[in-house]
Amino acid sequence: MFFVFELYIYPVKSLGGFSVEEAKVTATGFEHDRRWMLVDRDGMFLTQRKIAAMALLQTAIIPEGLYIAHKHFPEKNITIPFIKSGHCTKKVQVWDDTCDAWCYDDPAMDAWFNEMLGVDCELVYMPDTTKRMVETPYAKNNEITSFSDGYPFLIIGQSSLDELNSRLDDPIPINRFRPNIVFTGATPFIEDSWNHFTINTIDFFGVKTCGRCDIPTINQDTAVASKEPTKTLATYRTVDKKIKFGMNLLHKGNGIVKVGQEIKVHQD
Repeated sequence: MFFVFELYIYPVKSLGGFSVEEAKVTATGFEHDRRWMLVDRDGMFLTQRKIAAMALLQTAIIPEGLYIAHKHFPEKNITIPFIKSGHCTKKVQVWDDTCDAWCYDDPAMDAWFNEMLGVDCELVYMPDTTKRMVETPYAKNNEITSFSDGYPFLIIGQSSLDELNSRLDDPIPINRFRPNIVFTGATPFIEDSWNHFTINTIDFFGVKTCGRCDIPTINQDTAVASKEPTKTLATYRTVDKKIKFGMNLLHKGNGIVKVGQEIKVHQD
């Protein structure tokens, strides 16, 4: 039997996420997941791939809105109100996708991020009116996603991480891989074969194993990069010249997913 072990939400693309005991499933993924994004003045998304210091900004959802604080200097923090309507609209780019986002048009907010990251940038939000489509070859029913790399969810088995850590001199935490769902009760990498499963009557579909970039090499507490775990993963998880770890998911249905719920895998 398989069970939900951990759930994670990452409100701002490439900033720190947080674990929750339960999460609401929406059309684009978990509620609040990657609905905000930092972009440069041309609207291009920013990522830890180029700005490792983004890992040091920790997020939380509070009643007042989005709270962000520096992991090493918690006194350096900012609270960003939820946007009820767009102050302005900006064309933004995530990989090859261009879509509309709302911007805050707040120089003080921009200055805070500039100070924290040393980059001239601004925060944008994806409203419900923006429909960013999942890649056509993998979409099943015109699914949409938020500012994620491409899919609403990423799932990883705890046993897959345990197996990797058994090969490393210095074990690493799951936050290197930024999953939404972590599960237990399986052999390593069994998620590679999961085409269809349900959690609390919500259908999930495994559509593409996740090709890893350099972000897993970045320590999320120090923003320091190393060769691991990429060096080790390359020895046994390389497929078509890409290192694979985790499964990207589409879904059908809305509802609540909770830690401890059973995952029912289907054979179709």
